[in-house]
Amino acid sequence: MNAIPPYLGFGLGLRTCYFEDIIQTQPDVDWFEIISENYFVDGGKPWHYLDQIKERYPIAMHGVSMSIGSTSAINFEYLGQLKRTIQRVNPVWISDHLCFSSLGEFNSHDLLPLPYTEEALTHLCERLHIIQDYLERPVILENVSSYLTYHQSQMTEWDFLSALHQQSGCQFLLDINNVYVSARNHGFDAMDYLNAIPQQAVAQIHLAGHSDFGSHIVDTHDQPVCDAVWQLFQRYTQSRPAVNTMIERDDNFPPFETLMAELRQARELAPLSWRSNG
Repeated sequence: MNAIPPYLGFGLGLRTCYFEDIIQTQPDVDWFEIISENYFVDGGKPWHYLDQIKERYPIAMHGVSMSIGSTSAINFEYLGQLKRTIQRVNPVWISDHLCFSSLGEFNSHDLLPLPYTEEALTHLCERLHIIQDYLERPVILENVSSYLTYHQSQMTEWDFLSALHQQSGCQFLLDINNVYVSARNHGFDAMDYLNAIPQQAVAQIHLAGHSDFGSHIVDTHDQPVCDAVWQLFQRYTQSRPAVNTMIERDDNFPPFETLMAELRQARELAPLSWRSNG
């Protein structure tokens, strides 16, 4: 159930404003990642373009609404929509966030961190098993940025992720920008976090930008990747097996060539062995 996804190389988040650029230029991108929920409809512009793009490029699916850490009942209506979309897209892998966003009728429309407790660990393992069985696919989970901590937490976030991998076989989408944001906000060493995650547990990497307010920073994904995050990426990737890596941008979209320049920078900073997906 939890086999490591194939190494494809360096990808981009597929956003509607770039559809025409991609169709017309067929850029040197190894794969694209879509937001799963954007394709829950049966037709329309997103599917019109995705059907063309997926003929040429592998597609990964990245969800934002699974709320796997919630204590509410698992939302099988949502999972049904997700499964139908998976069957139509046939993605190389699927992912969502290690967080909760809903509780009963309440929806925060945000990705909220969990308390890092043994109880939460058991809860996640149980829900992950049920969800993966239903989808008939492994689910890769992304670390989220955080702006608060819980008094109840019994371990660090990185120890929690390591334990989750050990107990469930779960693999992670390691968002290096999110690690940096949380490290700045909470005062820990980002490399301590990155080095603690078992090497075999990392299936994908996100690189993105944030907004810096001095006293704190917020994961907005609407800015270029900053120098500190590039440095973390370069330090982390040295002497490691290749991991699928992508640039993620969700707002304040620049010209497509600007994102391509960031993608080329990621390739250049990664070890030479990462630069071929053959």
